[in-house]
Amino acid sequence: MALAATADTQQFGNAVFSAWDQSQSARLGSRSLEPTFDLDTQLVERCLAGDEGAWEDLVKTHTRRVYSICFRFIGKDSEAQDLTQEVFLRLFRTMKSFRAGEGSFTVWLSRMTRNLLIDNYRRTRQERITDSIEDQLPMLEEKSLGAGSRTDGILAGREASELLQAALQRLSPELRETVILRDLEELEYKEIAETLGVPEGTVKSRLNRGRTELARILRKYQVAV
Repeated sequence: MALAATADTQQFGNAVFSAWDQSQSARLGSRSLEPTFDLDTQLVERCLAGDEGAWEDLVKTHTRRVYSICFRFIGKDSEAQDLTQEVFLRLFRTMKSFRAGEGSFTVWLSRMTRNLLIDNYRRTRQERITDSIEDQLPMLEEKSLGAGSRTDGILAGREASELLQAALQRLSPELRETVILRDLEELEYKEIAETLGVPEGTVKSRLNRGRTELARILRKYQVAV
């Protein structure tokens, strides 16, 4: 059965929720193994030919990466889950537009994820004015001060992760996405440039600015960088 509008909800839902259940325990762990370009291309071709198993494999392969990008950008688990599902729904509906000869599937999917995140950022901007990350900073500052007895000044484990996430939220969207793609998702400069649609020089400039600003914010909370 070919990918058709009448099958969208059931086929998409089965694959995404199945992959989601299997990836939860390790979704914030180490970076998943990168699929080969040929494997992704083959999976896409099989999907377009109506192979439901191929769609499930494609979702399972890329769910962790997409979720990670969404979570790092948004900072909230529930919203990241919703956006991840939205990315794959968009993928399901637009997969036929992927052109293997124009770049890797991973970059193409990262660009799709990035565009959706920017759309969501713009759509929810007014809401964030009244529900800002600033509301959480007193609590984070208290945690930082509570760690003052540690001679190295380094917060460990979950506390450090929470502070990093809060700091990321204070970067502008263009700096945040660049830092996430390079330092957290470990994409190459060329891949980031393709994802964002900007020259590599711009990527490097944004990365330098983003790292500098992130370090300044983290130092404010007495985190060693």
